[in-house]
Amino acid sequence: MITNYLPIGIFDSGVGGLSVLREIRVQMPSESVLYFADQAHVPYGHRELEEVREFSEEIARFLLDQGVKLIVVACNTASAAALHHLRQTFPRMSFVGMEPAVKPAAEFTHTGVVAVLATPATFQGALYASVVERFGSRVTILQDNCPGLVGKIEKGELDSPATRKILEKALHPMLVQGIDTVVMGCTHYPFVIPLIRQIVGPKVRVIDPAPAVVRQIGRLMDTSGLRNISSGFGTLSFFTSGEARRFESQLPVLFGETGQVQQIAWLSNKIRYQDASNSPFVP
Repeated sequence: MITNYLPIGIFDSGVGGLSVLREIRVQMPSESVLYFADQAHVPYGHRELEEVREFSEEIARFLLDQGVKLIVVACNTASAAALHHLRQTFPRMSFVGMEPAVKPAAEFTHTGVVAVLATPATFQGALYASVVERFGSRVTILQDNCPGLVGKIEKGELDSPATRKILEKALHPMLVQGIDTVVMGCTHYPFVIPLIRQIVGPKVRVIDPAPAVVRQIGRLMDTSGLRNISSGFGTLSFFTSGEARRFESQLPVLFGETGQVQQIAWLSNKIRYQDASNSPFVP
């Protein structure tokens, strides 16, 4: 089988991973992608790491059954909870995860004070602790989990007064303490970067990790001979465990493209397709 024409699999708790997908369309537009949004369980950030690990393993199995060539864990919380576990469970599959961009933030900062916005589960994970230990020892890192922000973004409220209030509550005290860099530690958060820039002003750098993550995807595929070098645009397939119509309506707003969304569902902790009437479940 010619594997370089197979799709890349991406999953997230919801729409956040679209921030990674849109960068894939910029850097490697010929790649086909299967995107899975686990909106039945969004947000992941307040859940126990073990629960997120179980969700992630089942989603990875689903994507493997669809014949993907590589899986992107486009969710900081799922990466923190499950990336190591997934690599051990599926040793023949390559996984690329997310980690807060503390390293470039530490290299860039002039004030020595860096802000990281992420979910509680990301902050609690060993992956984040490792990144801070390796790259953050010489800077002051201020953290905030921006409670409720993922929910606002899932609803498409990218610049509402309520969304602004959440961000101002997080960022204003950090500005007083001298931050000059803000790291997006959740894939949902890049969608509110324009609003963040309004709040922090032009002298504060805001880091979206998606471009660096996609470059890593490209390097990994080049090493493995998996890159699709054909011209043209790859196909996109979307799955959600939430409401398909709602997800379809979010695509042009957040991603800039439209696409057909297939609805799936969880049954006894397993993923199942649903037929056109959404019932019964089809194994």
